[in-house]
Amino acid sequence: NLTFGEFPRDSEGNLLKTIWFTENRYYSNTIAKVQSAAFNPATSILVLGLTNGVFGIWEMPEFNQIHTLSISRKMINTVAINPSGEWLAFGSAKMGQLLVWEWQSETYILKQQGHFYDMSCVGYSADGQYVGTGGDDAKLKVWNALTGYCFITFSDHSSAVTAVQFTKGNQVVLSASLDGTVRAYDLVRYRNFRVFTSPTPVQFNTLAVDPSGEIVCAGCLDTFEIYMWSMQTGKLLDVLSGHQAPISGLAFRPDGLSLASSSWDKSVRLWDAFNRSKIVERLEHGHEVLALAYRPDGKELCSSTLDGQIHFWDIEKAAPTKTIEGRRDIAGGRKAGDKRSADNTSSGKSFNSLCYSADGSAVLGGGNSMFVCLYDCKSSILLRKFQITKNQSLDGVQIKLNSKLMTEAGSADLIDSDGIDSDTEKHADRSLPGVKSGDKSNRLLKPEARTRDVKFSPTGRQWAAASTEGLLIYSLDETITFDPYELDEDVTPDTIRDLSRKGDHLRALVNAFRLNERYLIREVYEAIPPLDVVLLTKDFPEAYLERLLRFIADIIESSQLLEFHLRWISGLLSNHGTFVKTRSASLQPVLRTLQRGVTRLHQDIGSVCDKNQYMLKYLLVQGKRLEEAKQEEEGNITMNDILSGFDDDKEFETDAEFDEDETMDVDNAFVPLAA
Repeated sequence: NLTFGEFPRDSEGNLLKTIWFTENRYYSNTIAKVQSAAFNPATSILVLGLTNGVFGIWEMPEFNQIHTLSISRKMINTVAINPSGEWLAFGSAKMGQLLVWEWQSETYILKQQGHFYDMSCVGYSADGQYVGTGGDDAKLKVWNALTGYCFITFSDHSSAVTAVQFTKGNQVVLSASLDGTVRAYDLVRYRNFRVFTSPTPVQFNTLAVDPSGEIVCAGCLDTFEIYMWSMQTGKLLDVLSGHQAPISGLAFRPDGLSLASSSWDKSVRLWDAFNRSKIVERLEHGHEVLALAYRPDGKELCSSTLDGQIHFWDIEKAAPTKTIEGRRDIAGGRKAGDKRSADNTSSGKSFNSLCYSADGSAVLGGGNSMFVCLYDCKSSILLRKFQITKNQSLDGVQIKLNSKLMTEAGSADLIDSDGIDSDTEKHADRSLPGVKSGDKSNRLLKPEARTRDVKFSPTGRQWAAASTEGLLIYSLDETITFDPYELDEDVTPDTIRDLSRKGDHLRALVNAFRLNERYLIREVYEAIPPLDVVLLTKDFPEAYLERLLRFIADIIESSQLLEFHLRWISGLLSNHGTFVKTRSASLQPVLRTLQRGVTRLHQDIGSVCDKNQYMLKYLLVQGKRLEEAKQEEEGNITMNDILSGFDDDKEFETDAEFDEDETMDVDNAFVPLAA
């Protein structure tokens, strides 16, 4: 007595061993083959994804077709249905697409597409809210760092995008490409408003923007020169020459006074962008320089070389201060084609991207391996090594290879023994008439696990990596860790709640921070009367100031107590301004996070107020129009009544009567007067 879609089970609910057989066969009218399928027992809906990018919905068990739709140019690799059967999810690996479709109303719920080729560069906006990525598919994408969704894609470039940079105002994002152009995009109107080109065609691979956003610089691979443009006019201002090899990195000093460039000619040059008469400072290295980065205070510069070392330089003295040997730290796994082990091979043992943390205490480095290393600048110690992927289908993930797979012709994983590629799209090569098998020259190619660019968020709470696996964002999450601070036996949740009920809110809040339980901190924090905030901010201990500001920054966007949070922020910054100023370097990430939250709330409330203001104006105008129409209508009725009350005949009769009265006898004339 099983219904369609149910499985035989025993009395305990376990699946029984069953022999299945084919009852009916159904065929599709399309030439494409079925690539993926999903079935929902609740609604008896069957969804099939085909190799030509078309999906269809059928009602089972009669196999009645409901509808079909083409959503991609490539095959649909995976299909899923939500439990209620209303939403359908589709994924296309070739195009990097993810689509959620509501089939009853035929509307899109979610539509996202990543870079379907390798991702080459990444950049954060000044407030850490947006992340820009460029890929080898010639596209520039801007993502929301909080939600992870891409909200705009620019496809103006004709070749791979190699560098992405935001301006300080967060309204402009720039991208450099191998097509010989640097493009500036407006994030308000979402359009390309400026294109920077060179006098001769070159391939740009690096990009830098000064802090004011007025000067744009780009380095190239061909002529070994650095081009400088004006953002306002788009004109070429200067060409910096001197390097004898391709430019590998560009970075403006945070104060905008100088420009640093690294090259494969084993040098880093410091240029004065506004005074060419000064001598260009040259920092010599022993090997090719692959990347460089300025510390946020502008007093130190770090550079990575081909031998796997990270060099730190004092900018004022133009002298090296220390060196980190990171060759063994960044070394990845063994590739399928390597003849040597992972320890003995020389490939992938260098950093091709560097970035300082927001406070300048740590430096992050990534390279052609599956690891990203985080170093402490002061002690030159490896703090942590992040493994970006464990995907065994990528090359360079395994430390040791199976010796049985090594043959005289190379690794067995790279040999197509069947004569056809594993990709089903290449099974039938119809380039020539009569060809039935695939292209014999096709070889299996495993993408290499690597990180092409890393960037720290200006808030210091996140860092992003452009890797083979896509855009990876690592964030600090303190809500799931128990990290007590100056804890003793008297600090318990019950005692903290008793203090809060008795009105001792300051001690309760401090003890809640010492216990460091997030739910308890929020409970005590929101129980404080708003009128007591001014007094509490004056006496609040400065040792817990950073923790309180960070807590407010984390909840300000999700809480409805906006005025309450603003009172705390205003009181803390006003009463402890000297403390904040002296520790601005360490508090800078927290303050930027606060600024980002307040700015987003200001924008949201501003848009709501503008809409309400326009709506009120509209209602007032409509009310005036209705009132004027009513008055006009009432006025017309009154005049008509007045005009209709006058009758010429009646008026004449009245006059006649009056004349007749005038001819009456004079003796009797006093009677009507007396009456």
